Amino acid sequence: MKHFQYYTTNELKPKGWLYDQLRIQADGLHGKLDKIWPDVRDSKWIGGDKTDTPGGIWGERVPYWLDGFIPLAYLLDDADMIARAKQYVDTILSRQKEDGWICPCEDDERATFDPWIILLICKMLIVYYNCSGEERVFHAVYRILKNYYDQLKSGALKVISWGKYRWFEGLISINFMYEKTGEPWLRDLAKILKEQGTDYPSLTEIWKALPLNRWRWETHIVNMAMMLKAEAVSHEIVGEAYTDQAEELFQILNTYHGTAIGLFTGDECLAGISPIHGSELCSVVELMFSYENLFAYTGDFKWLDRMDSVVFNAMPAALDEKMETHQYLQLANQMATKRFFGYPPFRTNPDGAHLFAFDRIWGCCTSNFGQGWPKFALSAYAYQDDTVLNLFAVPSELHTPHQHITLTTNYPFEHSMNYRVQAVDAFTFRIRIPSFVEKLFVDGNEVAKTNELVYHFAAGEERTINIRYECTPKFVARPNDLHAVQWGPLFFSLPVEYDVIRRECEPPYYETEYHPTSAWNYAYCSSELTLTHHTVGEIPFSFAAPPVSIETKGKKIDWGYADGYDSVCAKVPNSRVPFGDAESLRLIPYGCAKLRMTELPYIE
Repeated sequence: MKHFQYYTTNELKPKGWLYDQLRIQADGLHGKLDKIWPDVRDSKWIGGDKTDTPGGIWGERVPYWLDGFIPLAYLLDDADMIARAKQYVDTILSRQKEDGWICPCEDDERATFDPWIILLICKMLIVYYNCSGEERVFHAVYRILKNYYDQLKSGALKVISWGKYRWFEGLISINFMYEKTGEPWLRDLAKILKEQGTDYPSLTEIWKALPLNRWRWETHIVNMAMMLKAEAVSHEIVGEAYTDQAEELFQILNTYHGTAIGLFTGDECLAGISPIHGSELCSVVELMFSYENLFAYTGDFKWLDRMDSVVFNAMPAALDEKMETHQYLQLANQMATKRFFGYPPFRTNPDGAHLFAFDRIWGCCTSNFGQGWPKFALSAYAYQDDTVLNLFAVPSELHTPHQHITLTTNYPFEHSMNYRVQAVDAFTFRIRIPSFVEKLFVDGNEVAKTNELVYHFAAGEERTINIRYECTPKFVARPNDLHAVQWGPLFFSLPVEYDVIRRECEPPYYETEYHPTSAWNYAYCSSELTLTHHTVGEIPFSFAAPPVSIETKGKKIDWGYADGYDSVCAKVPNSRVPFGDAESLRLIPYGCAKLRMTELPYIE
């Protein structure tokens, strides 16, 4: 297999605002789940008695949590977090059975145990191996996969339940192991998973149909986000040609369920085109992970353009500024987050799924959201042979035996990047230029717009490269004659001021409601969009002090509420006829605005 590789925490470190964002995560909810959450602290994985809640996938929460906690610990060089991660991994590995089985169940339960957990624990252990370099972890994963292969081959196990719809997640560790060993049984294992797994291209007519208020595997939003990478990660090892199947599937999902910021609606199954239907947080981080893999296996920059939109908008929007609470569901037009105390407006999620909470509805997002920022930080650079690619222009430092690259920038809040490159050995340096760029300047001189800049460095050469993008804020047409505002990778929303109402539940659980205190029922009435830069503070995605804002004008309209609700705006306004004079509107990044109106009508 020949594809792009991402660096590990041993070579790549975050700087600037990205470091601050990761530190906030470490100090917030994600960084202390092993201390306060019984589902992690007392999990069966480490000898406790806690499993996932009834109806969930018991066993996924500890691997989910570690999948983000491990790279976060190593990116921050946090000795305490590294020690805690090691303690969990040591305990999990100490309980591995002689034949390689590792999941926490009795031997007579194996046949009915969801294989999704086998694939997930291997995926997490590969992350730990890449960070720690501990060879025993490599051998443990080998034994897990070999045991799983033997049991699938014999018919003792089958790919069932969640594993049937997430079979391709196993290819992360299978590909890794095949590149290291080349053993043919790994190819056979990949083929078995594909043969017994779900064929997503055969389901597209269901996705095009009218969304139903019915839970089903085939339209589950997290499955949708995960499956985009299926062909990319599986085609080589199973011996098939790559057809860019993901593009066709993406276009169908985006056409029938897309949002302004590049998510698909799913609350919790596909929900159609609507700014008042939600997108599950797990789908955000899994979509990011799919895009990372799609680029690694195809080298196609389009997946990185789409990643830009998700990571800089949807990822910060789903968490409060200190990352102490999260939303299970985020909405594009979210003018309140209040309990309904009745039938919720979501297709298959219960009341309160959109509240900011410690743990609300299902614990999957509580444990899984942590992989988003750390894995994104690790996808800033990739390499292939003697070529290094800068994929995302975020503040970072790459230090390998062959080169040292420091990138100083406040991107995406500003569009100026300064690279300091020191080449130990000769190498080629490629810098991706996002598709939104209108004008490109290198070292102060305008150059032809391109999708990448290429530099060839000789051994011992040092150089500074300054790059600047220019692009203008713009209105983006949305369905139902609504409009969103975009500048670069950032989308902007009309922020709604709020009061926070905290409700204590059984410790350690709590939830918060955001009650609106400012008007939200506006339409745009001016084509002028004036961009203003501010200081990037210790909280990069701050509501009170956003790093960038856009000024425009709007007029109040009779927007109205969704039928039966007083805290959910209507899907489209009742009337677009304005009342009152034009007012100045200050828009802030979508990810900064916890209450927001993102899709608005344009009336003049």
